[in-house]
Amino acid sequence: MDVRLITAGGVEERSVKELPKLLGGGEGVLWVDIPSCDAGGAEVLAEVFGFHPMAIHDCVERNRVAKMHAYPDHVFVVLHTPERGERGHVHYLELDQFVGRNYLVTVHGPLNPAVRPDAALRETESVLRRLRAGRLRPATPWELSHAVVSAVTRSQEAFVEAVTSDVWRLEQRVTGGNVGDPVEFLNELFRARHGLLAVRTMGALGAATYDRMRALTGVSPGGQKLAADMAEQLERVRGIADGEREYIQGVMEFYQTVLTIKSTLLDQAQNEEVKRLTEASYAQNEELKRISAWAAIFFAPTFVGTVYGMNFDHMPERHWVGGYPFALVLMALGSVVLYLMFKRRDWL
Repeated sequence: MDVRLITAGGVEERSVKELPKLLGGGEGVLWVDIPSCDAGGAEVLAEVFGFHPMAIHDCVERNRVAKMHAYPDHVFVVLHTPERGERGHVHYLELDQFVGRNYLVTVHGPLNPAVRPDAALRETESVLRRLRAGRLRPATPWELSHAVVSAVTRSQEAFVEAVTSDVWRLEQRVTGGNVGDPVEFLNELFRARHGLLAVRTMGALGAATYDRMRALTGVSPGGQKLAADMAEQLERVRGIADGEREYIQGVMEFYQTVLTIKSTLLDQAQNEEVKRLTEASYAQNEELKRISAWAAIFFAPTFVGTVYGMNFDHMPERHWVGGYPFALVLMALGSVVLYLMFKRRDWL
């Protein structure tokens, strides 16, 4: 837990034991930054500051959406900043704030083990560097909170910038015809879209929170003005994310169109091949029909000749005077009948 007293002369590091005295004094702005709200941190929030148990519980547990609660002497706010994880996963880094009469307490919410600890302190460390360099001298807790929230919006905008760079690279791959594996490419598109949706949600919820805050009667006029500016900053983040989301949606629709055209052309080629094979099969069947028909026609005289060529003793036709002409007529008649039958059926 870091305790700092911000005065016109700079930033002074103080101890936790001095908190009761610092809270009662009217000199400067007290900033207490808690990297992780463990049991000791929760005790300080409850015993020294007297915060509501539900607010302390929100600091200990993870909150998935931005929120704001107004109390008689302070305001409790929950915001998130994005952090890129593996394979497009977006980590929500939670930052809780208690804005009071002469103090600001920032509490960093529970952190996923996959996230670097210093990532959660990015915004508060940025503000601290400005304070130590003399570029920032807040006279009220609202001014200090405004600086912290401005750092949060810069992180959100930087995240959108990084995702936009990926979107441009993906668009170049589509237009250049260098997509590679379509499944993996679609996964990349959806991961980029997911990142934009995540930061868009953070900006929209944060803007709604501060828009509500600026209407609170318990907030000073200066605080209301700063709350309006913070709402505008977060709304701008939402607008930027929306614009880039529409852009990547266009890339996705273009790629889907390309896939549809390729699929249509492939189907046409397959249909042409099927048609060609069908025609070849039909022609082959026609040839087989002709061959079968002529084979049957020539089979008739062969059959008759084979029967009368068996030379059995008890074949009466062998002793007829007209036996030979009878056999020839039978052969011719069988062939003619078969020819006419096949001709009628268009086999010949």
